[in-house]
Amino acid sequence: MIISKTPLRISFAGGGSDLEDYYKTGYGAVVSTAIDKHIYVVLNKRFGNSIRLAYTDFEDVQNMSDIRHNLVRESMRLATASKGLGGGVSIQYSSELVMAHEGSGLGASSALAVGLLNVMNAYLNKRVSPQILARDACRVEIEMLGHPIGKQDQYSAAFGGLNYIKFKKNGRVEVRPLKCSKRVLAELSSGLLMFYTGLESSSQKVLAEQKSKTPFNLKTIDTMVTLAEKLKLSLEKGNLDNFGSILHENWIYKKSLATGVSNAAIERYYNLAMKAGASGGKILGSGGGGFLLFYCDPGKQSQLRRAMHNLKEIKFGFENNGSRIIKI
Repeated sequence: MIISKTPLRISFAGGGSDLEDYYKTGYGAVVSTAIDKHIYVVLNKRFGNSIRLAYTDFEDVQNMSDIRHNLVRESMRLATASKGLGGGVSIQYSSELVMAHEGSGLGASSALAVGLLNVMNAYLNKRVSPQILARDACRVEIEMLGHPIGKQDQYSAAFGGLNYIKFKKNGRVEVRPLKCSKRVLAELSSGLLMFYTGLESSSQKVLAEQKSKTPFNLKTIDTMVTLAEKLKLSLEKGNLDNFGSILHENWIYKKSLATGVSNAAIERYYNLAMKAGASGGKILGSGGGGFLLFYCDPGKQSQLRRAMHNLKEIKFGFENNGSRIIKI
């Protein structure tokens, strides 16, 4: 039995600049952190030659090409150079967070891709670095499956930690851990609250629209990259005074990137939160549903929670580790 444990992520500023249509014009940058909610992938050798998958569905097939689950099939194709895993295997995955699925805004699909590649490489006795894991997950999702997504989620899942991630014009990605004191990290963590909206969205639909509009949104995304850089500097200087305002400003720009990013329900909850004491916030991921994140002074959090009483609060902390093998 081999198990991989891969963190989900939350992004603070710069989202959208990780799309190739943007960063090829110069560079993109985001500030994001891995959190202590994970995707677990379990791979077992089994008798026979079939490939058995258990997730929200069940599959039992003889050939890799017959696998219906796109991420599993293409991850296996890439990790094994199209040779398969050599004999019968079973693969299943799960999360502590039942809402962690495609469109939740926590980078779940990319975390799954990274976790699948990690566990398959371990099964084949191959050691791979976080850089290679992230690069290969991008290949699976963006090149092989043609998903209209960016690169930040894969790198956050593979590396873990609180990072400034830069997307270069040539396609290379640099992950720079933020140099923050323990005091700043503790203060930041204590000020963040996350609520599940219960709203479902098609992240790929929103991202496809955003991607198509990128040439018209270059100046807006330029500003969001500047906000990511401003946030990085503030955090490393130990200044959290403008954290909420940067989140809020980034959210205002993010909403303009595509029509599906926000909706009436999200706007209502966001406005309620701001009136209740939050200094800033955003919808996580591409938008349209999933999770709302707010930054709020601890002294005002009780009234914020009362304002959000219809939503489920998700307690979380930061995660320093990226995807790793926890059992062989």
